[in-house]
Amino acid sequence: MKDKLIRATAKDGMVRIIAAQTRDLVNEGSRIHGCTPTAAAALGRLLTAGVLMGSTLKSEKEVITLQMKGGGPAKGVTVTAYSDGSVKGYIGNPNVNLPLNVANGKLNVGEAIGKDGMLTVIKDQGLREPYVGQVPIYSGEVAEDLAYYYTMSEQVPTAVALGVLVDTDLSIKAAGGYIIQLMPGADELLGDLLTYRLEETKSVTTMLSEGKTIENIIEEIFDGMDLKIYNEEITPEYKCDCSREKVEKVFISIGKKDLEEIYNEGKEEEIKCNFCGTGYKFTNEQIGELLKNL
Repeated sequence: MKDKLIRATAKDGMVRIIAAQTRDLVNEGSRIHGCTPTAAAALGRLLTAGVLMGSTLKSEKEVITLQMKGGGPAKGVTVTAYSDGSVKGYIGNPNVNLPLNVANGKLNVGEAIGKDGMLTVIKDQGLREPYVGQVPIYSGEVAEDLAYYYTMSEQVPTAVALGVLVDTDLSIKAAGGYIIQLMPGADELLGDLLTYRLEETKSVTTMLSEGKTIENIIEEIFDGMDLKIYNEEITPEYKCDCSREKVEKVFISIGKKDLEEIYNEGKEEEIKCNFCGTGYKFTNEQIGELLKNL
């Protein structure tokens, strides 16, 4: 099943749904960073969240960045997403490897990310100052933290489910998730009904690995609730937009003094992109040219 993102409404528009299956893009992100299963689950969940939240952006100029820095051995996870479904990300320690969570037998993402820190959501809408929302990390499990963010920072009752299932060969067997939100004016009983249904629903990765599509999952949750799935279809993709020009600006930002020191010592420098690992080499001669143009 190829990656896809869908949007839907239910109960006469009182419920908004964004859902996606993201196995291929999570697989790509995990491969690029050489992730262990625990790291792949942590990065993959936030990548999927990025795809879902990025789809709410109103123009291609807008960007959303999610950061989870909880003090755990994962050493932070960062994801940047765009309105077209493209996403990129990195994890501070792709080698983090913890025993399974004793409570549920799943990969221990919560402990890897940690709870001693913040979840930050940055929306760059092309204005002078980006919007920054921040809440304390609630569990480190990502989905619960994002639901907490929506409730506390945006005042929107929200259910979030995110999952990554890693196969025995370390490839991604299934990945996906959904965000379900109650719109203003929704009946409280509707919220209670949804809570009950979601508690009774299997995990996203369980259903995807059983062969169900993301549409099947949403149809099952909203059976008999006037579900309307829009015909538009976005294909999520792991895509890095780094370039030599962008990396050059970052290199210059270290300051003239440090550049001169590197140049005078006759050194070369290589800068690697955090998101895709591409290396950009600057010879001593090129560093000299950068100094001339400052």
